Amino acid sequence: MRRSVALRLSAASAAMALATALGVALSMPDEASAATGSPTGYATQNGGTTGGAGGQTVRATTGTAIHAALCGRASGSTPITIEVEGTINHANTAKVSGSSCNTAAGVIELKQISNVTIVGVGSGAVFDQLGIHIRESSNIIIQNVTVRNVKKSGSPTSNGGDAIGMESDVRNVWVDHTTLEASGGESEGFDGLFDMKDNTQYVTLSYSVLRNSGRGGLIGSSESDLSNGFVTFHHNRYVNIDSRAPLLRGGTAHIYNNHYVSLNESGINSRAGARAKVDNNYFEDSKDVLGTFYTDAAGYWQVSGNIFDNVTWSSPGSDNNPAGPDPQSNTTVSIPYSYSLDAAACVPDVVGRTAGAGTGLQVSNGNCAVQTPTATPTATPTSATPTPTPTPTQPSGTNLSVGAGSDGSSKASGTSYGNVRDGYLTTYWSPAAATGSVSIKWGSATAVSRINIREASGSTGAIGSWRVLNGDTGAALASGSGAGVISFPRTTLSKITFEITGSSGTPKVAEFETYAQ
Repeated sequence: MRRSVALRLSAASAAMALATALGVALSMPDEASAATGSPTGYATQNGGTTGGAGGQTVRATTGTAIHAALCGRASGSTPITIEVEGTINHANTAKVSGSSCNTAAGVIELKQISNVTIVGVGSGAVFDQLGIHIRESSNIIIQNVTVRNVKKSGSPTSNGGDAIGMESDVRNVWVDHTTLEASGGESEGFDGLFDMKDNTQYVTLSYSVLRNSGRGGLIGSSESDLSNGFVTFHHNRYVNIDSRAPLLRGGTAHIYNNHYVSLNESGINSRAGARAKVDNNYFEDSKDVLGTFYTDAAGYWQVSGNIFDNVTWSSPGSDNNPAGPDPQSNTTVSIPYSYSLDAAACVPDVVGRTAGAGTGLQVSNGNCAVQTPTATPTATPTSATPTPTPTPTQPSGTNLSVGAGSDGSSKASGTSYGNVRDGYLTTYWSPAAATGSVSIKWGSATAVSRINIREASGSTGAIGSWRVLNGDTGAALASGSGAGVISFPRTTLSKITFEITGSSGTPKVAEFETYAQ
């Protein structure tokens, strides 16, 4: 990197003041809608992007709880929407293990999974010095969150220094209304804000703010990594970025209605055969906003309707091919989806009112006006706290269910409620249908903080979503999906109920174990 963003941060205060004046830094509303609106751009192709639609909705306030929600699903493809509130950081983000997840400490890891929505709600969701890593995954939505100051060197490090990074056979990701920011360039330990590599395709970045970074983002990690593409960037604001806004190595990108302020060295860098359709963007107070830079491997662009406001252009050279000062198209790019273009002249106003986390998820109506999209129906969160989920550690102490009474609300022919407390995995209880509940009860109040739901042989994975209820009061103690060990705050009661609210196949509970700790 030729110059460091950090060296200009004090000087950049003027740029930030401009950004604030244009509406970038907006206060968080009291409550943000979850999973609002519909995907746009290339994320609508290849079967579309729905995230966790149709699945359970849970609330998380720590990174560990996010991982636990992923690991508590019946499978790695079981749909889930995770509503996030508060600050997610290294101190509260631990690895959680399970058959439906592959997580790691110090990063939000969406690895080898699908059908997940992560959305900021309430007073806001901030991933502080902690990146979001998407690897070998598909059908992911990330909406209304801030990711800041993720480092690849220094301390602490996370996600290779990327705010959001995607790699290794990733498909269909929609990132919307996010704020991605750093506090410097590579020499200060930061890398890209939004990176895609190693066969990542069908991605849309919309209504987001990317600021104060040496590198905005890339498609392709090297001139030989050309398996990425079909990416849409629209209604985003780039502020105080040195380069890569974005860098395209191969593939196809559609870049429209973005507002660029203070691109210090270069902007859209199309190279190694990449093809970019660049429509109705507003470039302001910037340098070399479009072209092929730092390589002799040519890239291509189709341009129309853009405004270049106080943009300077360098002279062409062997490794430098700016598109300006009078940008002309050198290819044509066919776009397979429908879209509406705001006039470039109104882009600073529209993007200033809609882009970033905490803007009420407002969008353009395609005619230079702002509107609130129709909310996508979602289930009510199962709890206001991170959802307790099965853990890999077996409970210790005495199984309080053995010898205790049992009852339930439904059963299948030939099974008994008592089979869940007889200590044998060869006997089991099943609900009469796909859902139902079974309880353990005692003659006197008993303290319980953990249960273990063990499935019968041949039915593993059949239990989907569930709730654990205080049988005395009906209050929910925990909720999640998949059988296993479930922890919750220590509660004294005389009856505890395990309620199956969703399943695949025929659920069979061999043992309903209860423990004091």
